[in-house]
Amino acid sequence: MLHDRVLVRADAAEGERRSTGGIVIPATAQVGRRLDWAEVVAVGQNVRTVEPGDRVLYDPEDRAEVEVRGVSYVLMRERDLHAVAAERLHDSDDSTGLYL
Repeated sequence: MLHDRVLVRADAAEGERRSTGGIVIPATAQVGRRLDWAEVVAVGQNVRTVEPGDRVLYDPEDRAEVEVRGVSYVLMRERDLHAVAAERLHDSDDSTGLYL
């Protein structure tokens, strides 16, 4: 990985999903801008806020997909991440574990 690039693996496959009330929402339903979670696989040498193994929130509209050994990944710049959830952020008493 070079510079400020982050390689992530998307958590959920696109498709139908359920609301908290149990209603099935088909994959073809139009929803507003929705962010997705992914796991960081690799980072470039200039990335400062995330490490491999962290979970990040990103916009699926702004992504470049790449396939490595049959596995699909998303490649993006660090500045395109919206939030970071990591176990190492739970160390302080006032931390929620989510870095926005």
